[in-house]
Amino acid sequence: MYKTLLLSIDSSPSAKKVLQTALDMAQLCGSKVVVLSVVETQEQSDPAHPEQTSTEAVAALLSKSKTVFEQRGFAAETIEREGNPAFIICDVADDVSADLIVMGCRGTGLIEDGCEESVSNRVINLAPCPVLVVP
Repeated sequence: MYKTLLLSIDSSPSAKKVLQTALDMAQLCGSKVVVLSVVETQEQSDPAHPEQTSTEAVAALLSKSKTVFEQRGFAAETIEREGNPAFIICDVADDVSADLIVMGCRGTGLIEDGCEESVSNRVINLAPCPVLVVP
């Protein structure tokens, strides 16, 4: 079904829920897991989550995520990239031949006013595979 899952994770409050959903999907499907986090530029970052602009914070987030997967018996590959999150997520999904992207939604972009600027909305429209958005 979903042989390769790409988990796009950030430091938002919903990250634990997104991680748990990806774990459940990986367990259900016996999937290979790739965990991605994007270091954002100051201009692209969410002021509520400035830690996404720190390479050290992103590296720590990836390390913690990898440990969680390993504790549940999954080998997880981690990837850290810098740039525009939506484009990076889609490029990595293509590079790793992802069958499903699992990502969160900060809750601001799926309403009409913020839809065009939403990372999750952009990924939904540009992704080379299905996208599971965890609210």
